[in-house]
Amino acid sequence: MTIELGSRTLSLTDLRRIYSEPVTVKIHDRAMRAVRDSHAATSKLAAGDAPAYGINTGFGLLANTRIPTDQRTLLQKNIILSHSTGVGPLLDDSIVRLMMVLKLASLLQGFSGISEDLARFLEKMINAGLCPCVPAQGSVGASGDLAPLAHMSLAVLGLGRIRRNGVILPAADYLAKEGIETVELGPKEGLALLNGTQVSTALALAALFEVETAFSAAMVSGAMSLDALQGSDVPFDPRIHSLRGHPGQVQVAQVYRELLAGSEIRESHRTCERVQDPYSLRCQPQVMGACLDLITQTAETLLTESNAVTDNPLIFAGTAEVLSGGNFHAEPVAFAADILALACAEIGSIAERRISLLVDPKMSGLPAFLAPDSGVNSGFMMAQVTAAALLAENRMLSHPASVDSVPTSANQEDHVSMATHGARRTLTMTGNLHNIVAIEFLSACQAVDFRKPLKTSTSLQQAHDALRARVPFATSDRLLADDIEVAAQVTRTPAVQSLTEFLLPSFG
Repeated sequence: MTIELGSRTLSLTDLRRIYSEPVTVKIHDRAMRAVRDSHAATSKLAAGDAPAYGINTGFGLLANTRIPTDQRTLLQKNIILSHSTGVGPLLDDSIVRLMMVLKLASLLQGFSGISEDLARFLEKMINAGLCPCVPAQGSVGASGDLAPLAHMSLAVLGLGRIRRNGVILPAADYLAKEGIETVELGPKEGLALLNGTQVSTALALAALFEVETAFSAAMVSGAMSLDALQGSDVPFDPRIHSLRGHPGQVQVAQVYRELLAGSEIRESHRTCERVQDPYSLRCQPQVMGACLDLITQTAETLLTESNAVTDNPLIFAGTAEVLSGGNFHAEPVAFAADILALACAEIGSIAERRISLLVDPKMSGLPAFLAPDSGVNSGFMMAQVTAAALLAENRMLSHPASVDSVPTSANQEDHVSMATHGARRTLTMTGNLHNIVAIEFLSACQAVDFRKPLKTSTSLQQAHDALRARVPFATSDRLLADDIEVAAQVTRTPAVQSLTEFLLPSFG
């Protein structure tokens, strides 16, 4: 499917698709007209005597240094070379693809002064599946994601390296294979490529999408844990949640009711003596609902940022003005990443507590550590320890990045957002969360099997059967690491995701 850029704003559906798989993009004619108008205005500004930042001046602290006309192409080339200072592991192709589309979509709005040739170059790169090799570290999330965007932009000069389908070659080799010609940069074009929040936004979007997937799976595993532990469904009564009114809580409680409906396990203890369940069972709507509200808030912020113009200065072709501002400051993305990190930590926190209940015979009434012959078998003892270790790591990582700032560029850029680091660390946290949820899912399925011949609900049985198609009931100790890995894969499948994914934000 082709995504047309410039005819409308990008939606969350578009962004999820760009993240999940290679895409083809097409530039709308209206957008290209805006690009031409902006480029013409920039050319006039470059020919004039008035100083225009990054067009006929240097950058950062060198903004007051005028650049002679015959050196301005070199200026735009040099900013890419000098700012390619990234280090660390390479960003995944899914992230690079997303940042390239975001960058092109921003440039196509016609406030950046780029040429049609540069826009077409990025379009061809994306459509050929060429992903520049971009080191993950080096941006402080203000004055744009300079270092990583510079590495992305090296390809425009025929420099750097490109990866396609896992194969890395010099950029010049891939460009030659595809017949893509490099671009001689005009006024502001190098700066327009480097200025912007596209890397931090792409990383934050990736974290958002991964949290969404883990959230959906955690709803299912949490409901299954409650059923296996013979918990009550009374705490999900809609009257309770309507009195509080938080939309996420109301929605989540309804989904838990639907997930648990028709469970024979529940009916078997309808009149039991237990008055109240532990919080990790009873308060799932309150905790997961609050997390859903944060996910929704974050999605809205990142969707706005995905459709924003965030370079500097901005060219207003209608009035032939160039305005310097600070849209490159990624504070909204930094806050969004920090909020998402909190949700990520809490989803994992309450899931780990339910795993602890499942393996504790005093709380579950099931064999110790869910082992049929506990003693000889340790069962899921260490699986819970692994979940605890992952949770501890996520708690440490959840410290806000947005409150940190290290002045750069000789104090010209004296307050920065740390959005790129914050988003990248949240994406790391999602990997831990997926494994915590996988361990709960694996444990809950084991516990449900101990309740036979009683059956869980039809919905939860669907998820249970999807796991059992690949992972049998653990009759004795075996290599659980393999089971956890498969469980993590199963939680991403439609058999699990379809039960709750409709809850996730879909606006835009």
